[in-house]
Amino acid sequence: MKLASLKHGRDGHLVVVNKALTHYFDASHIAANLQQALDDWHNIEPALQRLADEIEQNIGAASCFDESLCASPLPRALQWLDGSSYVNHVELVRKARGAEMPERFWHDPLMYQGNSDSFLAPHEAIVHHDEAYGIDFEAEVAVIVDDVPMGVSPQQALKHIKLILLVNDISLRNLIPDELAKGFGFLQSKPSCSFSPVALTPNELGQHWHGGKLHLPIYSYLNQQLVGKPNAGIDMTFDFGTLISHAAKTRKLTAGTIIGSGTVSNTDRSQGCSCLAEVRMLEILDQGEPKTPFMHFGDRIKIEMLDHQGNSLFGCIDQTVEAITEQDHA
Repeated sequence: MKLASLKHGRDGHLVVVNKALTHYFDASHIAANLQQALDDWHNIEPALQRLADEIEQNIGAASCFDESLCASPLPRALQWLDGSSYVNHVELVRKARGAEMPERFWHDPLMYQGNSDSFLAPHEAIVHHDEAYGIDFEAEVAVIVDDVPMGVSPQQALKHIKLILLVNDISLRNLIPDELAKGFGFLQSKPSCSFSPVALTPNELGQHWHGGKLHLPIYSYLNQQLVGKPNAGIDMTFDFGTLISHAAKTRKLTAGTIIGSGTVSNTDRSQGCSCLAEVRMLEILDQGEPKTPFMHFGDRIKIEMLDHQGNSLFGCIDQTVEAITEQDHA
């Protein structure tokens, strides 16, 4: 089943989308928005699934689906927690600045709590004051859970995953060092991120979803040039069950909590990178200094995942970087 939220008010208008991402059925008679559906998923999911089955059989009765009219599946969420489960990425970034990586990073996940009160729409501009912030994209996978009890095991945690989606976890790289030096985590350096137009139930991914991982490449294009296509199922040190269990160690998680994988990264460098920071780190290690700049105003980033037949699974995150205007301040 594929779900999306058309732009409407603060929380969007829930629709069921066909497998080909060409048409949709209104689902607001079942649940007004995705958060409402997640709050009572056990009872609401069967009705949504019946609608998803119907659209495949009765496509002529459906409306045309336009990704540009979508908000993020959850335009705002009760909680957004982002892990860093590709430890290869963490090790590379630290190595480039001459810092040793603690051995415990291979056993104890890194995770931060990000801004969740206003996500960007998948085709909404990334607006900031200054290119000097070091604007970067980060291509990731994320899951949305139902109510998760405190102390859940990694294996039991997998049963709480209801939806899967893609993320552009935008980072302001040049603001990060000073923030982390304060010893209190990210705030200004992690602005609103964006999610794919469509969220999928795990069964929709078939053989590509197993072991708490999504085993497909995630494609990132900057100004139509491929930056990377690392496989999200390879070199993922902590699967989503482990990440959820980590987040729920001392508290329960409320339905609608989103948990991210962190920047997808492979040790096979031929697959490229999912962020510019990693591109730059590899340049430092190879050439002694970075050559690739962070994003400029006017740059365009596209993030997408395809099945083996070349079909888009989640739709496309497609954003340009723009300078803030007086109208944005209003």
